[in-house]
Amino acid sequence: MATATLKFVRLSPIKARLIAKEVQGMNAEHALASLQFTPNKAAGVISKVIASAVANSDIEAEDLIVHSCRVDKGPELKRFKPRARGSASGIRKPTSHIFVEVIEAGE
Repeated sequence: MATATLKFVRLSPIKARLIAKEVQGMNAEHALASLQFTPNKAAGVISKVIASAVANSDIEAEDLIVHSCRVDKGPELKRFKPRARGSASGIRKPTSHIFVEVIEAGE
């Protein structure tokens, strides 16, 4: 089993989880190919993490399965936007932590 982690990504965890659920249980090579054609920022980030986990395993991508792809909530960047009459409203910029585990197909 090999893992890869990417922390503090400026990406909403809700949007990233939609992509992470699609690739769980897939062959690693097939997951990378399908993420390449998914028009989403999260798809590009998750494909890089899967590629890193495959490289950490020292096994070919066709022999690996994405065992788990988990997206956790990171800290939020808090910003303010000026509004009418001298007031301000808050803006929350979420971050994510992405964890990927790959295992051999025979396990």
